Amino acid sequence: MNFVDELKWRGMVHDMMPGTEELLAKEQVSAYVGIDPTADSLHIGHLVSVMMLRHLQRCGHKPFALIGGATGMIGDPSGKSLERNLLDDTTLRHNQAAIKKQLSKFLDFDSDAENKAELVNNYDWMKNFTFLDFVRDVGKHITVNYMMAKDSVKKRLTGEARDGLSFTEFTYQLLQAYDYLHLLESRGVKLQMGGSDQWGNITTGAELIRRTNGQEVFGLTCPLITKADGGKFGKTESGNIWLDRRYTSPYKFYQFWLNVSDEDAARYIKIFTTLSQEVVTKLTEEHSKAPHERILQKRLAKEITVMVHSEEDYEAAVEASEILFGKSTSETLRKIDEDTLLSVFEGVPQFEIEKSLLNDGTKAIDLFVDHAEIFPSKGELRKLIKNNGVSLNKEKLDDPEMLITEKELLNNKYLLVQRGKKNYFLVIAK
Repeated sequence: MNFVDELKWRGMVHDMMPGTEELLAKEQVSAYVGIDPTADSLHIGHLVSVMMLRHLQRCGHKPFALIGGATGMIGDPSGKSLERNLLDDTTLRHNQAAIKKQLSKFLDFDSDAENKAELVNNYDWMKNFTFLDFVRDVGKHITVNYMMAKDSVKKRLTGEARDGLSFTEFTYQLLQAYDYLHLLESRGVKLQMGGSDQWGNITTGAELIRRTNGQEVFGLTCPLITKADGGKFGKTESGNIWLDRRYTSPYKFYQFWLNVSDEDAARYIKIFTTLSQEVVTKLTEEHSKAPHERILQKRLAKEITVMVHSEEDYEAAVEASEILFGKSTSETLRKIDEDTLLSVFEGVPQFEIEKSLLNDGTKAIDLFVDHAEIFPSKGELRKLIKNNGVSLNKEKLDDPEMLITEKELLNNKYLLVQRGKKNYFLVIAK
């Protein structure tokens, strides 16, 4: 496989330094991407760079994931309007270990392969670098004029906020430039990759290398991912879509991809999966014939949920998704965990009842009219039950006098009441 060709058909090349393609065709290349360790999980905004490393390794080259332990303490001004919080060493190490675990699902760190992935942290080579050594050995090679010309700096100095740029953030591009120099000299890394907002930092690194040891290195960036409607990719009302299930459940993760637009699905399936060009072309053709079946979204959601979580998590997410559309059974409902249940029924009306009401049982007609006011009157409830219009935990309720006890509770806490086909209510026993 040719790495650049692979990225090009996937729509993953934005800028590339002259000679990059020739280098990749000629030898096994070591390349790196920087990852900010400000949290103990990656979110889907990181995935484009991670997929670049994955494709790189699949094409026989060697990927390096650089955790920005030192630079993460400062914050990259590129595309940002505010300074970062500074992290302590313990937090950084914890975040690094968590991120490596996630990256292991995309990259091979553990085999004996010549091109196995490696994880490095720039804090390891920056922590003993004194300020005087840094300004003498690095700072003298790059002029202020050169640094001021970078878009990331210009935007912060002339942007709407006009809150300027601290010296700390101004030096960021020198720190990232030095990372490139260090990785070239210690690991033979000749290619740096990242999002298009990193182009300025990457070219500063190449310039520092040229001026210090005269070697030529290369850079390649991918476009920043956007949504077709102009909204920010990966952001939802509840915040980022994380790879860690503690922050975004596998069900919500699956739902995010399942609900992207047709236009976005056609782009994302190239970027966020390793499906071949032939398979993607075939899926796209099938989708265009029957867009309502959402063939692209379903395959995209499957591929990426299995890759980030597991086959079991994917199957559970599909089962949970079917609950809302009436295809599932009481058995399915009882299988899903509490987090998934709450994710599926996020936003539906909720009612709280005393759990003690279920000790000896309470009649359905009393529970759902007097205690949880789901139905306006007992007459209305009787009429709906007679017409098969009420379900409890996905089973038809055929007797208004039925005693509801603790054994009906889902996860020992919830009752799911359905009025008609689409109106759900969650009763919480406390």
